[in-house]
Amino acid sequence: MLKIQGFSVFYRLIRCSLITILLLSLTACGGLISSAKKEFAEDLSATILAHDEPETVRQAIPTYLILVSSLIRSDQTNIDLLISGSRLYGSYASVFVEETGRKIILARRSFAYAEQAMCIKLAKSCTAKIMSYHEFEQTIKDFKKEDASILFAYGAAWTGLIQANRADWNAVAELPKAKAIISKVLELDEGINNGDAHLYMGVMESLLPPAMGGKPDIAKEHFERALEISKRKNLMALLMYAEKYARLLFNRELHDSLLNELLAVDIRQSKSLLIDTIARVKAKELLANADDYF
Repeated sequence: MLKIQGFSVFYRLIRCSLITILLLSLTACGGLISSAKKEFAEDLSATILAHDEPETVRQAIPTYLILVSSLIRSDQTNIDLLISGSRLYGSYASVFVEETGRKIILARRSFAYAEQAMCIKLAKSCTAKIMSYHEFEQTIKDFKKEDASILFAYGAAWTGLIQANRADWNAVAELPKAKAIISKVLELDEGINNGDAHLYMGVMESLLPPAMGGKPDIAKEHFERALEISKRKNLMALLMYAEKYARLLFNRELHDSLLNELLAVDIRQSKSLLIDTIARVKAKELLANADDYF
């Protein structure tokens, strides 16, 4: 009887040990799966950016949007995956979607993922949209240089949502908060994404004409700084400088000069071949209809 009892105790100990090992293995496996999801999203984004045929990408991306959403649904605390999803939805909405309704829906999804990532990183930021501007300013003071990437993703997604919904003055009224976020990013790391934070500020300062509160002089400073940081290789900065600033002020000479400079850049070794290819296509369109605009 004692032997049986001893065996029973021994068996229970072995079983507990095996369960413990299994649980630890599952935890480690969960970490590996989470990491794999992050790597997949990053590789997907890199592959898309490296593509040189926009129409192929335009047709393919919707499938991957659903896939990334599925990955996020099963791993909703993965900040890197949320940011990748936000960027993918935001890029698709701004670059490939023309219909206002669809653009707004996709931009909302982009913002929702970025906001979810921010909530995980800094819980106080969850109520940013309903905070007073003063409270909001105090909140973003808590961010440090290592937070620049997530903060930029949040600001970019919010800016994209405002642009998609710019006919709604309630959305436009949120512009000061989006600008405050990008300003904080510039304070933390102005060179992020090859000068893109300055590009975003330039676009935001160009959304409204001077008579309605726009600040084209400040916009020009940001566009120029984005080009300086990128050694004038940020083709989207050249494009937006021409489209948002030069056209706003009806400066045909600057407009054509910027677009011709863009078209002269060799993009064969570009790390953002897709974006640069799209910028070239758009630049040709702007030049082609310049006589009608000016």
